[in-house]
Amino acid sequence: MQKLIFILLFITASFSTKAVFAQAKNSKPNIVIVFTDDQGYQDVGVFGSPLISTPNLDNMAKNGIKFTDFYSASSVCSPSRAALLTGSYPNRVGVPEVLWPNLPGGLSNAETTIANMLKTQNYATACIGKWHLGDEQEYLPISQGFDMYYGIPFSNDMSVNPKSKISKNIVFREGMTLDSLREKKWRGSRVPLFEQDEVIEYPVNQSTITQRYTEQAIHFIKENKNERFFLYLAHSMPHVPLYASASFKGKSKRGLYGDAIEEIDWSVGEILRTLKEQGLDENTLVIFTSDNGPWTSRGEHGGSALPLRGHKNETFEGGFRVPMIAQWNGKIKPASVSDKVISTIDVLPTVAYLTGADLPEKKIDGKNIWPILSGKQNKKSPHKKEGFFYYKDFNLEAVRQGDWKLRIIEDDVALYNLKDDISEQHNLAATYPIKVKKLKKLMLDFDEELQQNKRNQQHLRSK
Repeated sequence: MQKLIFILLFITASFSTKAVFAQAKNSKPNIVIVFTDDQGYQDVGVFGSPLISTPNLDNMAKNGIKFTDFYSASSVCSPSRAALLTGSYPNRVGVPEVLWPNLPGGLSNAETTIANMLKTQNYATACIGKWHLGDEQEYLPISQGFDMYYGIPFSNDMSVNPKSKISKNIVFREGMTLDSLREKKWRGSRVPLFEQDEVIEYPVNQSTITQRYTEQAIHFIKENKNERFFLYLAHSMPHVPLYASASFKGKSKRGLYGDAIEEIDWSVGEILRTLKEQGLDENTLVIFTSDNGPWTSRGEHGGSALPLRGHKNETFEGGFRVPMIAQWNGKIKPASVSDKVISTIDVLPTVAYLTGADLPEKKIDGKNIWPILSGKQNKKSPHKKEGFFYYKDFNLEAVRQGDWKLRIIEDDVALYNLKDDISEQHNLAATYPIKVKKLKKLMLDFDEELQQNKRNQQHLRSK
């Protein structure tokens, strides 16, 4: 009898241990980041778009939280992606400029990306879509912590690196051949599609690219539904040239730009539906945002940042402030809205907190924003005191601290109160000289520290 009781106790303890282990394993959330390209602040229904229909993103905001004062850390592509993935201002990690194909350099793989960090926690990791942090072998996603990569390695208006590794099953289109790919000739908007570190299609059919990214993302989620995973889905749209599949082309009231956004909205809906069907929606944090402001010089093919001033490649609000929505069923209060100043640099430390991962050993700039995401009352922005900084290329041009923003370009000094003047129309520098002096010192002190501690500058390149 004693032996039987011992066996039963052992079995019970064994099952209890397994249950506790499973619960602990599931307590760490899956992470999904959807990152669009050149989508303006206004170009989502819940952010005020009058013509673009985004029911899935609107519903995501209804089920989660919308941020009105969320910032990319750059107003152009490569630096903004470096910032998101490393939790650092792009100048700190050596990517202050846009990177171009067929030139050396990229984000150093000595940096710790979100993917690197989550691999230490046994996460499956996937990068699907636009990379734009170096297209040589040592800089591609699979060298930066990602298990798999499928996408266009830079902006969709660029060309191809003739030195790229070629799949033996490559599909050539539009009369291209291996010889023509190997030519050192610029062919704008004829870009390659990569799988892992090989070109599998050239030039890629961009009309189906959003659809194919989505299919790959869904496959990854289903394949890893019993594991923890990190999905970084970086859409190539709505960067020009614009494309939409047959199901969406010509359907939006906002023309081809609207078609591209509405297909992205469909993609978000498919991701969320898949998470729910697989029973993962209550253990997955989903973040949607854009890499920078709209390319308004492209006219109807560019987006809108209204009511903000400025656009891509500027340090006015329209270049840096972007739409952001986050959802985690059961963890984030539905229909929340926050005006706290937070940024893409805050994503990595927040993910570290939620997953139990160690922060990178090297200095980063982001802060854990989970208290804000989860709706803790009276929680201030982690950047309220120290400020949020706006770099353009190698130069620090602006800082925001609380409601105040100082922008200095050579002798042009402008001070704005963003709470009262979101469109940056009224320069108050002459009215508040002490505020100007204080914020200018904040800029100088921060830039001095960054210049002393920046790294990997040998990886810089320019067109």
